[in-house]
Amino acid sequence: MAARKRAAKSRSNTTPGAPPKRNFFGILPNLPIQFSGRLLANAKPHSLAEREVLFQAGDVADGCYRLEQGLLKVSIASPQGDERILTILGPGSIVGELAIIDGLPRSATVIAIRDCKLSFISREAFLTCLREYPEIYSDLVATLVSRLREADEAMAAASFLTVKARVARALLELAEHLGRETESGRIVIFHKIRQSDIAAMAGVARENVSRTLTELKRRGLISQSSSYYSINDKRKLLREIEDLA
Repeated sequence: MAARKRAAKSRSNTTPGAPPKRNFFGILPNLPIQFSGRLLANAKPHSLAEREVLFQAGDVADGCYRLEQGLLKVSIASPQGDERILTILGPGSIVGELAIIDGLPRSATVIAIRDCKLSFISREAFLTCLREYPEIYSDLVATLVSRLREADEAMAAASFLTVKARVARALLELAEHLGRETESGRIVIFHKIRQSDIAAMAGVARENVSRTLTELKRRGLISQSSSYYSINDKRKLLREIEDLA
C-alpha cells in the first residue's frame, strides 16, 4: 500500500515528458527498510574505473548493484552497432535489480562514466531474505507495477515528443547527473558530451541533434565552451518539453 501511494504521488508531481527520477522507482528502495537494509548491510564492495564495463547485454545475471559513488551509463545496441543510451545513473541508484527477481540474462550494457564504487547484492541473498520475509511479496508486486507504469510513460515520451523536445529532455537528464549550478544560475555539464551521445540518449539522428543544438544556442537557452554544455535557463528548456509534449 505504501509503495502504491508513493508511486501515485510521484506521478502526480511529474511534468509529462520530463526526465524521471531514476532512483525513485527502484525496487529495493521502495521495499520495507528492514528488508532492503539487511541486504545492503551484507553487500560486497565493487569498484569500476572510468569506461570500464560493469556488465554487457546477454551476460549471466547473478545479482544487482547499488551505486555509492560515480556515474554509470546504461545502453543497448542494435545488430548494426547503433547505440541507444537509456539513462545515466548517479549515486544511490540500483542497477541490474530485475535480475535478482527473474535470473534472466542482462538486458542492457552498463559502463562507468566516472570511477565508481558499488555494493553488490547477490540473487541468492535476495531470495534467502525473501523466504524469511514472505510478506514482502505484496510490496514487491506494487513496486513492479510502478516500474511498469514508469516504463510506459518513458515509452510514450520517446514516441510522441518532437526532436526538439527529445534533445531538451536529454540535456536536462545530463544536467541532473553531471551538472553543477554556478553563481549566475547556469548549470554547467562538467563532462565532455558529444553530439552522438545526445543523439543516443534522445533516439534521433546526429544531424537533427546538431540543428537543434544550434537553434537552442541561438535562442540563448544553452551555450557551449570547450566541449562543456551549459543550460542557461532550465525553466525555459523544460518548457520546450511541456509545450511540445
